[in-house]
Amino acid sequence: MVCMGQSAEFGKFLKAMRSRLSPEDIGAVPASGARRVPGLRREEVARLAGVSTDYYVRLEQGRNIHPSRTVLDSVSRALRLSTSEHAHMMDLLENCAASPRSAGQPAQGVRPALRHLLEAVGDVPALVLGRRSDVLAGNPLAFQLFTDFPALPPAERNLTRWLILDPAARELFRDWKTVAAEAAGALRLDVGRHPNDPQANHLVGELAVNSECFRQWWAGHRVASRSAGTVRLHHPAVGDLELNFETLVLPDDPDQMLRAYSARPGSPSSDALALLGSLGAEAGEQQRPAPVVDAADTPAAAGDRE
Repeated sequence: MVCMGQSAEFGKFLKAMRSRLSPEDIGAVPASGARRVPGLRREEVARLAGVSTDYYVRLEQGRNIHPSRTVLDSVSRALRLSTSEHAHMMDLLENCAASPRSAGQPAQGVRPALRHLLEAVGDVPALVLGRRSDVLAGNPLAFQLFTDFPALPPAERNLTRWLILDPAARELFRDWKTVAAEAAGALRLDVGRHPNDPQANHLVGELAVNSECFRQWWAGHRVASRSAGTVRLHHPAVGDLELNFETLVLPDDPDQMLRAYSARPGSPSSDALALLGSLGAEAGEQQRPAPVVDAADTPAAAGDRE
């Protein structure tokens, strides 16, 4: 059994997932007349999940009930949740009663061996990301490719914040809306796992105040988790690049990940990436140490000192 307390976020998530489906999606003939709200009705989801309408209504209202894993799996199938969405639903259930984090949480640190790895792969842009996509470390080429995170105030060294709020990111990413929406979805996954993190809540609030796009994505309860893919960039110094990325969760700390970007060997993007590295070398950027962000200066640590 999964213990469930009062969870407004869980109910909002179910409602958002229900609203994106239509009768046609489930092979049903739509009833005559326009529906007052988009999506399936609660009784339709309940029927698909094999539960009573009253039970599903209580689920969506976040009532203090104890659904079994079988019921939750059935609801997930009825709502056609992806693997990431299903995991997020379970996180919302398991963490809704978590107590707020205390002010003295330890700062996110990066192991020396990982910093040495960043130095060793200097011709491949690489970042170490922590909770909330805080930029914990990276190599010079990553900061030439994106932005000089070490030069930003500690509270602004966050990949999602930069992606959504910095106009330069809109210019850099040729598919900015897709990339930024995925970043917002990854942030929602993080908030689902750590619902009472004050730094995360502050970040969400800042993004919601300053970005209409983010407000729409957040209201849709979209979640995203992509460990690999391709990004298309237009860099002001070297032009167009198409880079593959791989995101590896660190085995000793699931809240940290290594993200590396690479170009297909012999491609124009590979030449452009090499040119970017040489431009940085000419400017003396190779003198910047690879572990460019100390854990003591990460956004989380900065918040802990407030």
